[in-house]
Amino acid sequence: MDSLPATVASALVEADDEADDAAWPARWQALTAVSVELQSLLVTDPGPRLVALIEQIVTQLADGVAASRRHRVELAELAHRVLTTHARACAETAPDPRRLADWLLGLQLHHPEAPDVSLAAYAPALDDEGLAAYRERAVALFEPLPVIGFGETGRYDRARWALLRVMEELAEYTEDVDLQLLVLSKDLSSGWHYLQVATVLRDNDRSDEALEWVERGLRAVGGRGAALRLIDLAVEEHLRRGSPGRAVQVCREAFFLRPNLDIYLKARALVVHTDDWPPLRAELVQHLVQDGSRLAVEVYRRIVEVELARRGIEEQELVVEWLAQLRGLQPDAFADYLDHIKSRHVADRELLDELSRRGF
Repeated sequence: MDSLPATVASALVEADDEADDAAWPARWQALTAVSVELQSLLVTDPGPRLVALIEQIVTQLADGVAASRRHRVELAELAHRVLTTHARACAETAPDPRRLADWLLGLQLHHPEAPDVSLAAYAPALDDEGLAAYRERAVALFEPLPVIGFGETGRYDRARWALLRVMEELAEYTEDVDLQLLVLSKDLSSGWHYLQVATVLRDNDRSDEALEWVERGLRAVGGRGAALRLIDLAVEEHLRRGSPGRAVQVCREAFFLRPNLDIYLKARALVVHTDDWPPLRAELVQHLVQDGSRLAVEVYRRIVEVELARRGIEEQELVVEWLAQLRGLQPDAFADYLDHIKSRHVADRELLDELSRRGF
């Protein structure tokens, strides 16, 4: 038993010797033999001494993973196999749960590459005391990490990466929503990260917090990127809460921030069959006229086409008035756009006659 660490050390030192690849099969055989011997000792000589021995060998193998360039994958798999044996040894020996928690954390923090620790495998040995100690220390280390702000490039050094893996595994194992949110909220580099946080909150019946994160995300993205999905979540949540007026307001505010046909159509779908639609539509269109930017004009053109396709008889004159406004916004390109409209509606004699009557 006592000779096993020396066997591992010898095999790892030699495995780093790039000049002698031919010897690797023999070294690998020696390492796997150690793993098999540890499993046998689990049956014949379990106890605290075996646990300490396996911890020493797992650490040696993890060091080997970090140092090796040619055999990293094989060594990582072997380290994981030996760590599984360690979990079984701990379940039979019942070591000090706090000391075990410290060792598991130290292993992961000093060896981000491998092996992965499964808390479920250590549940019997850690029990509530050990898990609480593990969580307390992990959170204390993770909380001070700086948040990656919107638009920033995340710098995942080895320490941050190791802590992130620890926290993700802890949150998954404990099914603790607050831990999951703590992990997610450390990276807010894009709107999709805000959406992740809001979705987790929504799925766990924390509606007010979810909507707060949507608002934060919309302010950050400025109408780009994940804006439409954030708006979708907010609209769905307000409708679920029985607040259709607030859902419409979300669309209105988003449209004013950055005009978008999809937002217009979402607002349209919410209120098109109510008395609220005509004044809201007029407000949205007037915003485009006042904006006058290239984006606003493009959205205006697409809205005209949508309303032409979906219009009722009573709205035809309104759409023709919009065309007159569009001619003022884009005089140079209007003739081509009008030809496009007429070609798409060549069978609509009523529309063509109205356009001709109005001088188009």
